Amino acid sequence: MNSSLTIGQVARRADVNIQTIRFYHRRGLLEQPKKPPNGFRRYSEDAVARVRFIKRAQQLGFTLQEVGRLLMLEDGRSCEKTRSLATEKLALVEARLADLNRLRRVLKELIGKCDVTKGNRAVACPIITTLAARED
Repeated sequence: MNSSLTIGQVARRADVNIQTIRFYHRRGLLEQPKKPPNGFRRYSEDAVARVRFIKRAQQLGFTLQEVGRLLMLEDGRSCEKTRSLATEKLALVEARLADLNRLRRVLKELIGKCDVTKGNRAVACPIITTLAARED
């Protein structure tokens, strides 16, 4: 394992900034190499791959805590546990989608009510009325 990359080179190759690398160090997601006397820390290509893994997992909606769990399963022999984590994430995504679809329906309905009352100054704005209503 050749350790010849600086933190800046790792960041550039992984398409993140140096602060991201340092943040991953603090979170325990990326090992910080030892600093030699009178020198700079050197990283291997494995560090680039690990940062890319973290970013891809985040793009799929995994939190950094969940990414940490995935990294512990990175050996490739823990497919069932990894599948379980992905299944949990999918359930959360589907719940969010259901919530977003419900919000979409409600907003469309409110906008439709506005369109019906458009120009009628005697009628209060349906959106404001709905938002101001108390739910008991």
